[in-house]
Amino acid sequence: MRTGAEMHALVERLYPLCRSITGDGVRATLDIIGEHIPLARHEVPTGTQVFDWTVPPEWNIRDAYVADADGKRVIDFAESNLHVVGYSVPVAATMTLRELRPHLHTLPDRPSWVPYRTSYYAPAWGFCLTQETLDALPEGSYDVRIDSTLADGHLSYGEHVVPGQVDDEVIVSCHVCHPSLANDNLAGIAVAVSLAQALAAGKPWYTYRFLFMPGTIGAITWLARNQHRIERVKHGVVLACAGDRGDLTYKRSRRGDAEIDRVLEHVLAGRPHRIAEFSPYGYDERQFCSPGFDLGVGSLTRTPYAGYPEYHTSADNPDFVSPAAMADTLAVLREACAILDRNRRYTNLSPFGEPQLGKRGLYDSLGGRSDAKQAQMAMLWVLNLADGDHDLLDVTCRSGLEFDAVSAAATALRDAGLVKE
Repeated sequence: MRTGAEMHALVERLYPLCRSITGDGVRATLDIIGEHIPLARHEVPTGTQVFDWTVPPEWNIRDAYVADADGKRVIDFAESNLHVVGYSVPVAATMTLRELRPHLHTLPDRPSWVPYRTSYYAPAWGFCLTQETLDALPEGSYDVRIDSTLADGHLSYGEHVVPGQVDDEVIVSCHVCHPSLANDNLAGIAVAVSLAQALAAGKPWYTYRFLFMPGTIGAITWLARNQHRIERVKHGVVLACAGDRGDLTYKRSRRGDAEIDRVLEHVLAGRPHRIAEFSPYGYDERQFCSPGFDLGVGSLTRTPYAGYPEYHTSADNPDFVSPAAMADTLAVLREACAILDRNRRYTNLSPFGEPQLGKRGLYDSLGGRSDAKQAQMAMLWVLNLADGDHDLLDVTCRSGLEFDAVSAAATALRDAGLVKE
């Protein structure tokens, strides 16, 4: 999967599934992802302690509706899974509209949109509907049914690993717990799948681990189960809201100057974008950046969470996400990975004065090249900053040269015995 159109087709296929933090909708989502990239599946039992949290009961829903006195369904889960508050407990009752109203959720300022609501950790139930529908409901009795179960089960998540030349890892994480919301979260899933396929076609330096997990509880569970090997994680990106037409936004890690922060800021330079400082609110970067881990993990979105009117509403549908925007997000991530994989620190083995490049054939190798001057300058910059403290991205930013030229110069100097990693 490479093109925006193919990513958009995956969004459309995943869109109808009723996902939550647990349940068959998550498993069905992982099944479809697994058709595109191999997935290691994990099932963590209800009641498992994960740091300060406990894996909750598994929630599944088969049907739900509100029907009027004539039996007509005025709110119907079969039409959209957003119509039911996530994790609603079972209900079978007849009640008046006045009794029902406290359980109905609308968006008065967006009267034709259905909101997305959940109640994960407190027993509750409810329906979401348009304000237009609510305004049209007459007084009278209504049949209210939610055919759901909350029972011991499992929390499900999936991992895909692209092996690298070293065991050190880059993690790419996206959440799989939202129902029919195309930008938040399906576009991120589609872009992650395509990035995994693109990396597998090459020979990356780092090992890339892709995580498809429920938000918050999924990341906390993964961290708890992988605490023994967390030192392998050198960089990471949490990916969400990857398909809207807004400019890209990168949210820095808690550290603020992690290598992934510097790389993505460099890649985004020269195009409309926004850099946001870290805050302990948002997506799962806040779990990876919690003080006990403090990993170099940032977050890449287009328009950030809650930053567009369609966020967490029925208007976040497949028409809202753009194939071109998803392709653009993918291109930025591919460039970032290419820089991460080649970014090294070097030591100058001939640091007393400028070494003679000509006698080593380095000038001769530039003869006739249209970029000979840039290549020469790149060698001189690498030699000057090869002190073990500066990496190639430092050289790139300070020199104003292209990273590719700096990386090629470092390779040439290494092969000539003038620098070492």
